[in-house]
Amino acid sequence: MEQRHFAVLVVGAGASGLGAAIRLSRAGAGDLAVLEKADALGGTWRDNTYPGCACDVPSALYSYSFAPNPEWTRAFAGQAEIRAYLRDTAARFGVTGKIRYGVEVTRAQWNDRDARWELETSRGPYSARILVAGTGPWHEPLIPDLPGLDGFPGEVFHSARWNHGYDLTGKRVAVIGTGASAVQFVPEIVPRVERLHLFQRTAQWVLPKPDHPVPAVERLLLRRFPVLQRALRAAEYGLLETLGFGFRHPWLLRQVQKIGLAHLRRSVRDPVLRRKLTPDYTLGCKRLLMSNTYYRALTESTVDVHGTAVRAVAGSRVLGADGSAAEVDAIIFGTGFHILDMPVSARVFDAGGRSLDDHWKGSPQAYAGTTVAGFPNLYLLLGPSLGTGHSSAFTIVEAQLRHTVAAVTRTLRSERTSLAVRPEAQAAFNADVQAALPGTVYQSGGCSSYYTDVNGRNSFSWPFSTGRLRAQVGEFREADYEVTTS
Repeated sequence: MEQRHFAVLVVGAGASGLGAAIRLSRAGAGDLAVLEKADALGGTWRDNTYPGCACDVPSALYSYSFAPNPEWTRAFAGQAEIRAYLRDTAARFGVTGKIRYGVEVTRAQWNDRDARWELETSRGPYSARILVAGTGPWHEPLIPDLPGLDGFPGEVFHSARWNHGYDLTGKRVAVIGTGASAVQFVPEIVPRVERLHLFQRTAQWVLPKPDHPVPAVERLLLRRFPVLQRALRAAEYGLLETLGFGFRHPWLLRQVQKIGLAHLRRSVRDPVLRRKLTPDYTLGCKRLLMSNTYYRALTESTVDVHGTAVRAVAGSRVLGADGSAAEVDAIIFGTGFHILDMPVSARVFDAGGRSLDDHWKGSPQAYAGTTVAGFPNLYLLLGPSLGTGHSSAFTIVEAQLRHTVAAVTRTLRSERTSLAVRPEAQAAFNADVQAALPGTVYQSGGCSSYYTDVNGRNSFSWPFSTGRLRAQVGEFREADYEVTTS
């Protein structure tokens, strides 16, 4: 009979979920399974296959510290290579066999009496003493509710659900949204389409991308001498931390803006187009973007940049809020994801039947971005208030995993122990974060971003250094938890 109860269940087989499975297994949590709703691992890097999809963090940093990869072929790795790295790492550390594919968690509720999580899934019930949510915030595509979209006669898809079966050659295409994905795929499709209409609600800061192929001889040296790889990782971390200092001292980022303006001037000669593409807020207020080809692509004669939001769709016409319109055959959304209203928060319930959504009321909060008062033995990876504008998600996840592994190890020492973060510890952590945010570029940069939730609170960003994140989030303080043995 198939095993249905585990000591630990991890939800999601992306970078965070796989990291959790590896670290927990190595710490002795052998009775563990990973539930993955898709038919393959990879998470974000499985779902996003749009043309030009690549990392915007240097490859040497975009990996687990315990599994460095000397084989990256570019300074900023592409999607296929990152997904292959995740697949190879899962196999190397023996967790591939722990993944159960095609199992979507539809509901998880804490059972106080039995001190365990009870899950409803697409493949029947599961239960576990400990639940680790590795579902991440870059998961569920955000498609705006545009009037008339349902009546559009052409092709419609989101960049994270790219329709590779639809040939864009010779088509008139509207791209709605100019975030990180659009900056990567727009230059790739411009040469193929008949005409591209880019609807840009807000101009983005786009810096040159210091990307380049990694020569075979360099890869050989990194493979032969791991110390070189550690040195490269440390150097890249140091460079990004220097940039991170600017996020906490916005006047420094206004100096970095000069690089972005020079990049724009060099790439776009037309003063009218350049004005449309010039941001009116401080660099870093929104997610930092890098590209060597985006601006140049927008200067092509087949591209129209509409400096406006989209108001509606009328038949095959996309209507801008400024009165402009475009007749198109296809609409591609580059509008990002449900970041602060993650679908998982509507599926996880406390013992009384209240969901994370009910607790949060639109403003996600957790202790160290990882545990939530009222939800014993639950660990959220890439949770609220841990987002940085400059560093690697792997750095954040590994800090959380140090905390999680220590807590789980403590829990598994006895049969019916549960750990629940104390409400006052959670409140103190979040008060500290919120008090520091106004001085950062995230709050004072003069923009509207996905960092801000529906209540106007920044529930996404970490306002301190990554070093502090690693120390503070990575530390498990038992005094901050209520330990219950039933």
